Amino acid sequence: MKAILSRIAGGPESLTIEEIDEPMPGPGQIVVSVAAVGANFPDSLIISDRYQHKPARPFSPGGEISGVVSAVGEDVEDFAIGDRVLAMIIWGGLAEKVAVDAWRCSKLPDAMPFDEAAAFILTYGTSYHALVDRARLQPGETLLVLGASGGVGLAAVEIGKALGARVIAAASTDEKMALAIERGATDGVVYGSDPDDTTVQRALAAKFKAVCGEGGFDVIYDPVGGGYSEPALRSIAWLGRYLVVGFPAGIAKIPLNLPLLKGCDILGIFWGSAMERDPVRHRTAVEALFALYAEGKVRPTISKHYPFEESAQAIIDLASRKATGKLVITIP
Repeated sequence: MKAILSRIAGGPESLTIEEIDEPMPGPGQIVVSVAAVGANFPDSLIISDRYQHKPARPFSPGGEISGVVSAVGEDVEDFAIGDRVLAMIIWGGLAEKVAVDAWRCSKLPDAMPFDEAAAFILTYGTSYHALVDRARLQPGETLLVLGASGGVGLAAVEIGKALGARVIAAASTDEKMALAIERGATDGVVYGSDPDDTTVQRALAAKFKAVCGEGGFDVIYDPVGGGYSEPALRSIAWLGRYLVVGFPAGIAKIPLNLPLLKGCDILGIFWGSAMERDPVRHRTAVEALFALYAEGKVRPTISKHYPFEESAQAIIDLASRKATGKLVITIP
């Protein structure tokens, strides 16, 4: 079978397409014939050895997949050959077939196509864990979402609205802002390029404060990092919750006097580790997300599809931070 392999640390140009042996399911595993793979920012990190996990090489990137069960290992009772499934696997997805621990998989709703399934679990799972499990977002609270036109950002906008919050979106362009408002944000801030000095950061903080009102944001969802984080934190409410989700703009340097003055919590969001530590809670969360999908309250925004042979280009486009929504790689 064909697979996209990382044999050396590097950028997407270092990936190769090769023939490898088909996987066999171990105990507690199923084999999925992959139909689609969601491209995500961690894909660009993991192939360059900049991610929390560093798998042994050679390995395939691709952390979320959808497809059809083609083989079932010992001790697996919840899945059968022919089941349509999605799975969050961190790496290994860019291959025609993948052996996956069954607990990482969920059966697809009949109405969910494979491309939306491959664009679903990482972004919505991350945002649901952040807003529900960690921030405990309440109806009527005000939520600021940075990077609101990206995969996790749009998911946070939709989930925040579904939970009854007032959602304020922040994005780098008017076009991206319009997409976030279309998906449920009530207002927004266009923040432009990375604010890399104190003067620009304070001006951005004033923008955030102007749109949220005097009380500040109850919850801030930050999948961006860099120079955006401090201005956002300056606009948080007393006893607010600041969610640290990701760092495509760089790891932020936060003055620790700010959480003291605001009485706020800074909460780390590492959903991949959380689902491994509590798979029962993970299954409950996925069921809740499928219910929101069935009600039409959440739905992945896929801006582009790529054929399997152009997997590296999908990762390049994603890492450029110019893409909106999700990018999906399809496998015949």
